[in-house]
Amino acid sequence: MTVLLPAIIPVAFIILVGVIVGKTLTLHKQTLSQLSVYVLAPALVADSLYTTTISPQNATQILLGVFIVALILYGLVSIISSFLKLPLVTRKSLIATSLHPNNGNMGLPLVDFALGSAGLERAIIYMIGSSILLFGVAPAILAGTSLKHSLKVIFQLPLIWAMLAGLALRLLQIKLPFNLGEALHLLGRAAIPVALIILGIELVNTPFRVTNFELISLNFRLVLAPLIALLVGKTIQLPPLDLQVFILQSAMPTAVNTVVLATEFGGEAAKVARTIVVTTLLSFLTLPFVLWVADKV
Repeated sequence: MTVLLPAIIPVAFIILVGVIVGKTLTLHKQTLSQLSVYVLAPALVADSLYTTTISPQNATQILLGVFIVALILYGLVSIISSFLKLPLVTRKSLIATSLHPNNGNMGLPLVDFALGSAGLERAIIYMIGSSILLFGVAPAILAGTSLKHSLKVIFQLPLIWAMLAGLALRLLQIKLPFNLGEALHLLGRAAIPVALIILGIELVNTPFRVTNFELISLNFRLVLAPLIALLVGKTIQLPPLDLQVFILQSAMPTAVNTVVLATEFGGEAAKVARTIVVTTLLSFLTLPFVLWVADKV
């Protein structure tokens, strides 16, 4: 619990600021979500790729694991959704809340406290892979109805181009002049608090209750995801530290930015927001156990 509190209390505080802002100021949530999707999140990914020192082989293994876990979860959610005959918009929202862990503003601090700087570097690589899915694939799932339209949505988003730019800067060892690297870093750091404020604003008009949607989501996110990550990590033979980080990052509650994407591209934003809150609160109970399991692998 002492490891978790420094990670969760700052998150809760910024969400509370968002709630106060939503109650006292007249802000356009759509404008804030566009700022997050089109400017701040791409800056975060570009900066992370530009500054990482992890080896290409380790990074590739971790990224492969991220995509395999997401694919397995996607298949399971699709099967459950079809069995329950969920409406299309609910099915899309369930995919968004189940596939995307909060491995930025909760995962990174938790891994840093639990596993130190070496673990943090690996957690950032996981976050990059997750961000590619969250901002590259999730918008297509939420907004797209065909392969052509999905690809159009993906390549209209700046995240793909930010990822390529960050990789190019890293591989070519280009040092940005005039302290522009620090400017990029500052923009990226702004992505997390802005997303949390958007969540707080959304919660102002979101009655707290737990429905079947939230129950299904939390089981996928907090129970199945870390179990699948353990099996996948063992299968692709991740080294011990990489495997620990992989399991922890996969066990995080639903990503805050899913409510941003639901607002921007379509989805049941109220259900998504409630799921974020429910999974975050329940992660107080599940993450200590996951930490214990990860320490034993």
